[in-house]
Amino acid sequence: MKSFVFNTAKSIVFEAGANARIAEIVGLTLGPRVVLVTDRGLRRLGLIEPALASFAKAGIEVAIFDDIAADPPECNVQDLAAFVTAWGATGVIAIGGGSPMDVAKVASLVAKTGQSLNEVFGVNVAKGPRMPLVLVPTTAGTGSEVTPIAIITTNGAEKKGVVSPLLLPDIAILDAELTLGLPPTVTAATGIDAMVHAIESYASASPTNNPISSGLSKQALQLLGAHIREAVFNGHNTVARGAMLLGSLLAGQAFANSPVAAVHALAYPIGGHFHVPHGLSNALVLTHVLRFNLPRAANAYAELAAYAFPDLAQLPFETRATAFIDALDQLGRELNIPRTLREVGIPRHALPMLAREAMKQTRLLVNNPRDVTEADALAIYEAAF
Repeated sequence: MKSFVFNTAKSIVFEAGANARIAEIVGLTLGPRVVLVTDRGLRRLGLIEPALASFAKAGIEVAIFDDIAADPPECNVQDLAAFVTAWGATGVIAIGGGSPMDVAKVASLVAKTGQSLNEVFGVNVAKGPRMPLVLVPTTAGTGSEVTPIAIITTNGAEKKGVVSPLLLPDIAILDAELTLGLPPTVTAATGIDAMVHAIESYASASPTNNPISSGLSKQALQLLGAHIREAVFNGHNTVARGAMLLGSLLAGQAFANSPVAAVHALAYPIGGHFHVPHGLSNALVLTHVLRFNLPRAANAYAELAAYAFPDLAQLPFETRATAFIDALDQLGRELNIPRTLREVGIPRHALPMLAREAMKQTRLLVNNPRDVTEADALAIYEAAF
């Protein structure tokens, strides 16, 4: 068996209602002056109020930073880092989706070390230490609460990654009650996003692919496949919501150590240029990339098939990979996820540009089980159009 390293968050708390006693859970981790990072939508919904009450009861001062955009730009990180420094914060907590968590991860690092963003972009380039950090997801999809990865939009459209174990939080807290109000469209897209993480991690050509990630991918797909329909169509089912959060976290742990590939590489330009939510961007190209990968990844997909869709266990092994992709396509239809690029407003003339932009995602493309050329990327976008 080959050698490997597996990194994850120091502590994970899975508890419905944990948000209301968050000060008790984090203890002294964040210190007496905390910056709470969220977005304006979540703040309007009142989702951070129980946490604020818990901190106030514990005598912990909290300043709120909610100026976070979807596909967060560089300025969000820079502004938060400046805010953290100016306020004299002793720790940072993010309550939100992937965007607030990613911004908090990078800002907690640069605020502590004084590094510029350009000095931390890349794989294992950043230097520590970072500030104490707690992450609390409000969507079940990104797995950002347990990944050493943050994606920031630069130059208005290009997505760049900061990849370093330094970004892993001190504590990740999963509270299913925070996801009860998610609308069906968001629940569906983020759920598919988590499934993509598990699938791409399992089939990853990265030399860091490892047996722990493989096991986590299978367990994640088992949870996500069994509960995504219930979470979408009966969103107040706390059990289903909790299962989706846990599945997302397990998939996050998997791809944090066995990284994702061409689905994400082709999804990033869609989000960067047309502001399509990340989970939906992944869903739009998912099955087309998997079909492209079949000559190199059929065994991996066949091995995963019955975890997500138990009925596929009855099929001969050699037919399961194709059936798995067909089942994913059917699941997207059942969940009413847009199926084509044109449905989300992407014009055909933009496809060559998207293909060129996808080729810049070398960090991801090297992990794909089959080499992807610009012509291949264009053909995949054409199939998704």
